[in-house]
Amino acid sequence: MRFAKDGVPVIVAALFLSLVLVLIGWLLNNSASLPLYLVAVFISGFTLFFFRDPERNIPEGSYILAPADGKIISIEQVREDIYLGAPAKQISIFLSIMDVHVNRYPVSGKVEHVTYHPGKYLVAWHPKASELNERAEFGVVHESGLKVFFRQITGLVARRIVFHTREGDEVRAGDRFGLMKFGSRMDILLPADMEVLVKTGDKTIGGETIIAKLD
Repeated sequence: MRFAKDGVPVIVAALFLSLVLVLIGWLLNNSASLPLYLVAVFISGFTLFFFRDPERNIPEGSYILAPADGKIISIEQVREDIYLGAPAKQISIFLSIMDVHVNRYPVSGKVEHVTYHPGKYLVAWHPKASELNERAEFGVVHESGLKVFFRQITGLVARRIVFHTREGDEVRAGDRFGLMKFGSRMDILLPADMEVLVKTGDKTIGGETIIAKLD
């Protein structure tokens, strides 16, 4: 099983804490030992589960792919003036604490825009989360000239955004680019007239689910 490299420090800390709890339980050797063992197993097991990073079967062809695992909570028409500078169709994906939290590029092309905004920690499905919460925003232009805007957004529990993207990078749809820790949301914004192949309530698999076709 592969684990997210950005989660390694947390995994190491969790395993160390679990080891300490097991040692304390062993030294006590009484009725308190079993609860300590169970807590140790939970901490280590959950941490390894959360930071799992499975390989994905990335579709061949020119597609817009889901940037994250989760559930589509809304598809709406908005005005996007940061990168697209036009009306857009916004697809919002909510990541529960049980979903894989490694994020992937939704489209191939050149990164033209990267910004990070500190902010609040509203619940991820709050309508204002995309404007007020801590977030990182990215703009990629496909070789066809089509522009795609997407963002990582923290939620009530998620308090850490990690990304490895710089302006000028050439990227491929489906490749890993970052991680959101402990529940969050991804927005992807496309031209308003683009046909979307998913609907509200659908489950997505990052790097596999096709959001739209480019040709």
